[in-house]
Amino acid sequence: MSRVRVHNFGVSLDGFGTGAGQSLEEPFGHGQHLMNWFFPTDAFQRMHGNPEGGATGIDDDFAKAWGGDIGAEIMGRNKFGPQRGPWADDDWTGWWGDEPPFHTPCFVLTHHPREPIELTGTTFHFIDATPEEALAQARAAAGDLDVRIGGGPTTVREFLAADLVDYLHVVVVPTVLGRGERLWDDLEGLEAQFDKITATSSPSGVTHLEFER
Repeated sequence: MSRVRVHNFGVSLDGFGTGAGQSLEEPFGHGQHLMNWFFPTDAFQRMHGNPEGGATGIDDDFAKAWGGDIGAEIMGRNKFGPQRGPWADDDWTGWWGDEPPFHTPCFVLTHHPREPIELTGTTFHFIDATPEEALAQARAAAGDLDVRIGGGPTTVREFLAADLVDYLHVVVVPTVLGRGERLWDDLEGLEAQFDKITATSSPSGVTHLEFER
């Protein structure tokens, strides 16, 4: 059976995966700097069309693992965009422009389903589903390939609480946010779900934690 994977998920020292005040200009709210380790990497730079690439090393090695053998992604609505409640802007197609980096079917969890959006290489499906139901749909679309849980914190936490994650890569960033959306709430004993836990320090100051089974 395909594996369920989480990659490149940044959290603060106090466990927040996004800051408060998400907006069009600040997708991570006041925690935008949670991904500062990621933006300079060769993986990110090439993903966003920089032919000269970016920095290599530990952070880039982890960043590049994001894409291999992925057949579908599941994400929360607020990873797709900043809107809440009923859809007020049907023209919004996500943060990534006309050619998102996923190149797979993407299942967006929302209490307000709508028709799919087809873009170059990526189709967004908007579903109201439990983690188990969403995973069944994603696995059917992914075939023999893996399913990635893309975030945000609420979505990752729900899949962890349902014991559905086979690989979790969390990047601990040396900052204290104090507010926002926490990843670890109500996950006491989470480590028991996994067979192997490793930590890798980076010169950038972040620590890469891997939970595997």
